Amino acid sequence: MNKQTPLDKACITAIKDCMGAKKNEKILIITDEFKHEIGYALFENAKALGHNALFVEMKSGKINGAEPPGEIAELMKKFDVVLVPTAKSITHTDARRAASANGVRVATFPGITKEIMIRGMNADYKAIAKRSIKLKRILEKAKHVRVTAPAGTDLSFDIGGRTAIASKGLFQKNGESGNLPTGETFLAPVEGTAEGVFVVDGSMAGLGLIGNVNIKIEVEKGFATKITGGRSAKKLSEMLDKVGKGARNIAEFGIGTNDSARLSGILLEDEKVMGTIHIAVGNNITMGGTFHVPIHLDGVIKKPTVYLDEKLLMKDGKLLI
Repeated sequence: MNKQTPLDKACITAIKDCMGAKKNEKILIITDEFKHEIGYALFENAKALGHNALFVEMKSGKINGAEPPGEIAELMKKFDVVLVPTAKSITHTDARRAASANGVRVATFPGITKEIMIRGMNADYKAIAKRSIKLKRILEKAKHVRVTAPAGTDLSFDIGGRTAIASKGLFQKNGESGNLPTGETFLAPVEGTAEGVFVVDGSMAGLGLIGNVNIKIEVEKGFATKITGGRSAKKLSEMLDKVGKGARNIAEFGIGTNDSARLSGILLEDEKVMGTIHIAVGNNITMGGTFHVPIHLDGVIKKPTVYLDEKLLMKDGKLLI
């Protein structure tokens, strides 16, 4: 290879540091027509590092959470490490879950851009891992969450008995998976318990950065019942209505732990930003829930205040741990 570019360095960090790939391990890169450049850079760097690597390009999925073709799902089970830079997320799919269950280490890069790859892979993943794991332990001891925020969010839900997932950026044990770049701790609220309203003022999966008009989502008995706020709200409603009522399930509560990430309009990065939380609707089966629908959309909330069992965890976006 010629002189390393910043993208090459980011790819090497992903393969060596985050995935802990050993020389004798086989690496599969799955990409699509929109993320070809990043996918091919990962492939070239995997080969340069001495790996037996395979590059596969598929047609982009239509929505986040749509299953990849069956042939690709089967292929994923046959490698040690699978890297998936795609426009639409396959994180919350049966294909990814089956590969993980087979012991494969999987990193997904949904919506990744070159800039986010370079910026995000330069983060201090040891510090992110420590912060994310600490948050996991704290969340798993709590029973109830209340979130408020300046834009109008006031949402409560139960989390008792739920396992939290620390997406720490180091996927080095059999079956570990998550996003790259990463940095979040998340869980599934207990179905049917969420009540109140959340106002998305950061960004929304599939829609990008929120402009002047926030998306207001009213919640009753664990479902998003009313969505208002201009064209973005209309688009979000249309995406959910195509799937059905299960798409409106309050699926995830997550806290960003990556201090290198910044709001860019790409959810992959936005949901990791320190000082934000995100609430998702749709599929929560990946995180121990019961809703198995082909959609998962996160909305990022800025400057949140978070109470766990009425004790402050976060104040105006500042983590108090």
